[in-house]
Formats: sequence, C-alpha cells, structure tokens
Amino acid sequence: MELELFQVDAFADRVFSGNPAAVVPLRKWLPDATLQAVASENNLAETAFYVKKGEYYELRWFTPETEVDLCGHATLATAHVLFEHKKYPDACIVFETQSGRLFVEREGGLLSMDFPAWEPKPFPVPERVVRGLGAKPREMWATRDYLAVFDSEEEVRALKPDMGLLAELETICVICTAPGRDYDFISRSFAPGVGIPEDPVTGSSHCTLAPYWSRRLGRKTLTAFQASARGGEIFCEDMGDRVKIAGHAVCYLKGAIHLPD
Repeated sequence: MELELFQVDAFADRVFSGNPAAVVPLRKWLPDATLQAVASENNLAETAFYVKKGEYYELRWFTPETEVDLCGHATLATAHVLFEHKKYPDACIVFETQSGRLFVEREGGLLSMDFPAWEPKPFPVPERVVRGLGAKPREMWATRDYLAVFDSEEEVRALKPDMGLLAELETICVICTAPGRDYDFISRSFAPGVGIPEDPVTGSSHCTLAPYWSRRLGRKTLTAFQASARGGEIFCEDMGDRVKIAGHAVCYLKGAIHLPD
C-alpha cells in the first residue's frame, strides 16, 4: 500500500522555520495502530490524517506517542495541502474532529482557523511547576493546559525546563508566556508527556493564550510570537467562545509511504 505524504512548515513563510507537520491523505480510515505507527515513524510533533466525507473532512492528529484531541499547526498544514496541492475550490474548509467542527479560511496570504476559545481559570502556582520550569511564574491559569505567566520576554526565553518533571504533571501542555517586545505577547510550549519536549509553534495553545491576553490588554486582535528555536508568528482574534488563529504555511517535502499489504 502506498500513501501520499506531505511535510509542511506551519506558521512559517519560509522553510526551516515554524512547526513541521506531516499530512497523510487517506481514502478510508486505517487501523489506529497503523496510524500511530506512521506517526511514530515520521517522528514529528504531529502527523495529521484526513478522509473526505461529503462536503467536509474528518481529521485526526497523532504525536509520536499518542492521539490528541486538538492540534493547530497540523490543521493549518492540512488546509495548506488541500488548498495548494489538492486544489480545494472553496474559500473555507470544514474539518470534523474530536474537538467539534473546525473551519479554515483563506484570508489574503494567511490561513485563518476558527477554533474553540478556552477561557483560563486562575489557580495557585504549584511547586511541581516551579521545579519543572526552574523558575516561578507570577501567576498560573488552567484550561486543558497549564498557563504560566511571567513578567518579561527575557524570563520566558531563558527557561530551561526539566522535561522529566513536566511530563509528570496532569496536563497535556505547559504554556509559558509574557508580554512581547515586538509582539503583543510571546510564548513557549512544553508537552513532554505526549512526546513533544518543546513544540516549535503551537496553534492550540492560542485557544488559551488569546482569551487571556485579550482580557489583559483590552483588545480583540493580537499579534504573537512563539519563541522556540525555529520560531513562528501567529495572528489571533478573540471572538468570545471562538478564537481565530492565523498564519502562513509552506511545503517542505512531498513523498510516499510504503506500507505492507
């Protein structure tokens, strides 16, 4: 069996930046064990698989270790493949996922994703987070993920987390954020518990970041930068119970996966 494979740098306008994701189009769903094996072999933060169902596409995301319920950069990468390589004719793509229906639109040179907003709730800073990050944030918030807020961009950039300790936390991702010098805010995201020590650029973390910074800054539209080694720009809009997360994408690789019959 031969499957198409695309590797796309999401939240990037040039290769070797942003967050690489694999995208594998399927005619029908393969066994979960096969999907997980392909994702593990790809060894990228995420591999997205999609199947066309009528007017929409079923979409699933796998890390090298497990399936996840929401992934922004791999959704952006999948939309790029459909628009640029599969010549999807309409302006909006609808994906059916574990997190409900997601929408991706062309907006000028950007791809804009309509995702659920996760309103963060404050809670005391856990000592395990302090030990895991090697620094104490000024405040902590939580949704599906933990949100650690620091005073300065320099503090976030200087973090050298203990990934073993962070992997023991009862959360998928630890998001660290602060006001930005050139952007409204910056962030870094760590998810060692699902096989992603530091994610280069994380779309889903902005489901939490956008509502937080919108309230704090009193603005609906925000510019963001994820300060990983590769780095990436994200453009956000807080729409209440939804959030727009937009960015560029560029294809790095096209190939084929050869599976045993």
